[in-house]
Amino acid sequence: MPTYLSLADRIDAILPQTQCTKCGYDGCRPYAEAIAQGQAPINRCPPGGPEGIDALAVLLGTPPLPPDTTCGEHVAPRLAVIDESHCIGCTLCIQTCPVDAIVGANKQMHTVLPDLCTGCDLCVDPCPVDCITMVPDPHAWTQERADVARTNHMRRQQRLSGLHHEPSGLAARTLSNKAPVAASSDPHARKQAIADALARARARRHTT
Repeated sequence: MPTYLSLADRIDAILPQTQCTKCGYDGCRPYAEAIAQGQAPINRCPPGGPEGIDALAVLLGTPPLPPDTTCGEHVAPRLAVIDESHCIGCTLCIQTCPVDAIVGANKQMHTVLPDLCTGCDLCVDPCPVDCITMVPDPHAWTQERADVARTNHMRRQQRLSGLHHEPSGLAARTLSNKAPVAASSDPHARKQAIADALARARARRHTT
């Protein structure tokens, strides 16, 4: 096994691997490569917080910087939770999860695997019925969890690349991944399918 680690490798090892894209890059590895190439500052990772900035500063031999709050605020680790009674099975959250921490099938209830969730919150906005919330993670974010998240993200990228023959980052985390609703080439049919799903969700709420 090669023992040499590039600068990007060493930077990536410090980043928390939440794959949240809040830094403006398509995951932790692209951000690490941008830092290594001198194209990005070290203070754009909210999940890493001040400790992460300090660690990067030590590695690079540069002064630490205050966190760039335009990327978001540093918060304690969180987990996504799906209100399964209101889930309409649209699969949009599954498509956006960068580490495959959400399981389910089209028109069936979805659930989050807490051991795999990185708390990136990328699944929240796409949910058409607002049934996903972020809650405190009862466990600390450890290096072991970061390593698992990195591996899961890489596997997802490889799978998407094989399916779509295109870069498997933000562009691939679109409605073209799994949902038949999104795959429809007819915009009217897609709109109607979403409207039908919303109607089912509203009806379900009225009966609960």
